[in-house]
Amino acid sequence: MTLDEPLNSYPATLTDRLVKWAIEKPNQVFLSMRQDDGSLTELTYADTLKRVEAIATALISRDLPADRPIVMLSENDIETALFVLGALHAGVPYAPVSPAYSLLSTDYLKLKGVFDLLDPPLIFAADGARYGRAIRAVARPGVEVVTVFNHLSDPASTPFETLLNSTDKQAVERAHAAIRPETVAKILFTSGTTGSPKGVIYPHLMMSSQREQVAQTFAFTIDEPAVMVDWLPWHHTFGGTQNFGTALYSGGSLRIDTGRPTQELVGPTVQNLREVAPTLYLNTPQGFATLLPYFRREPELRRNFFSRLKLIYYGGASLPYHLWDELDRMAIETIGARIMITSGLGCTEAGPVPASANWDPERVPLVGLPVPGVEIKVAPVQGKFEFRLKGPCVTPGYWKNPELTKAAFDEDGFYRTGDSVRFIEPGRPEKGLRFDGRLAENFKIASGTWVHVAELRERAIAALAPLVLDAVITAPDRDFLGVIVFPNMDACRNLAGLHEEASDDEVLTAPAVVEQLQNGLDLLARSATGAASRILRLSVTSEPATLDTGELTDKRTISQKAVLQRRLGVLQSLYSEPAGRGVFIARA
Repeated sequence: MTLDEPLNSYPATLTDRLVKWAIEKPNQVFLSMRQDDGSLTELTYADTLKRVEAIATALISRDLPADRPIVMLSENDIETALFVLGALHAGVPYAPVSPAYSLLSTDYLKLKGVFDLLDPPLIFAADGARYGRAIRAVARPGVEVVTVFNHLSDPASTPFETLLNSTDKQAVERAHAAIRPETVAKILFTSGTTGSPKGVIYPHLMMSSQREQVAQTFAFTIDEPAVMVDWLPWHHTFGGTQNFGTALYSGGSLRIDTGRPTQELVGPTVQNLREVAPTLYLNTPQGFATLLPYFRREPELRRNFFSRLKLIYYGGASLPYHLWDELDRMAIETIGARIMITSGLGCTEAGPVPASANWDPERVPLVGLPVPGVEIKVAPVQGKFEFRLKGPCVTPGYWKNPELTKAAFDEDGFYRTGDSVRFIEPGRPEKGLRFDGRLAENFKIASGTWVHVAELRERAIAALAPLVLDAVITAPDRDFLGVIVFPNMDACRNLAGLHEEASDDEVLTAPAVVEQLQNGLDLLARSATGAASRILRLSVTSEPATLDTGELTDKRTISQKAVLQRRLGVLQSLYSEPAGRGVFIARA
């Protein structure tokens, strides 16, 4: 399956766009960020290029080996963005690593695995105090560490500002001109939910071609340069490749958002959206659920958010219907029209949007059609159709792992995603594809019958709406099915009718909430067609799934396997006899 529309030409490297915009609109703000002290940092395209060329000069002078990428241990900020662009412009490969491996781990096993694989000659860590312990635990003696603040004494660190001291334009131009399409730009690690993280190779070809593919798919980002507010982390492909790259490629602007999609941490996101009216907004279903209460309470925030918005794009397999409905309703009430809400399907290995829907999906979660330059194969596997890919945006393989690379591609050179899809209209492939689950997540119950998780998960979320954001179906080799649900706390609070200070546990055990969850479970059990689709027990968890725990994948979907592995106590409670405290049991 391919489109008739050919892929247009695209720059050799992503930073060619930085040079272009620095010449054509030097005074336009490219990057901005609200600092912890409330001050606003802004960099124009000209400012950015000047700093990027200085950083590129510093990296070139170090003669770093091409087979040992720089490791970056930082969260999103201005200095990290500059360092990334400096490395890209100089043709020096880098690898952004999940902060969780440094900040949440105590044994640093995943971080050590990354360092063993890459053997970095240089480490970038914005905050020496936060990352120092992890660096001392895993880095080779004598490796250079660049820090922005809280500089290290053991090992000694190089202050970031010293990289900005001088620029050798001729050296930078020579190094930049030497970059080839196959030159490695970065190594991006998969989430590691099923083992050690895999290092996905991103050549410059992959990064530049994917930006043009998205630009052709959503042409308004070129007609009107993208204005974006984004928190999604740069060590994952959605934020670090798609969103950062779209802002740069289109000649737009990016407000770096330090908020997170939780009730406790969403404050900076709300403040940024009060200040910046985006033209496109990308987030996770959890992110939208967290923002909606603020949109309800603040008409001015709502007006600013929708005033210039052309597209809402969500990451993951589906956006719960009730969230979609409310976003539509708010847009109509605020600006008199709906905003297109859509998504696609991709993965770290396909950088990250090889297929997307660029038409109004009418509240149906679609994979869509291949973007220009991508060829899709739907291959029969286990009674499903696996989504397979070929094109310039697909990785050539995994860093220093030829066996894993060979296994990832089929006999025709298509990358095996492990996702299953189905045709929206059988016999009419031009109508596009729908997501049909992860092949690896389907399982058999004790009777030997296959459970198709994606279909059942969709049914569960619909039956329990609006109280539930996501769900995990349990469990392999058991006699019956259960479900672990991740609640929409805002909807639960509205229904509970308790005082504002009520705890999450008080809300989730309020009679009105309990009754509606029980009714939803009963409906699921009654509407089932057999044991492989009948959910008999339900457990509510107030602890959200996150990227840091591995329960959210790089595609922002729930990892069924990671949740089941991490929440053994919940499983035990679901399947014990009698059932554990707080477990809902379907009524006959």
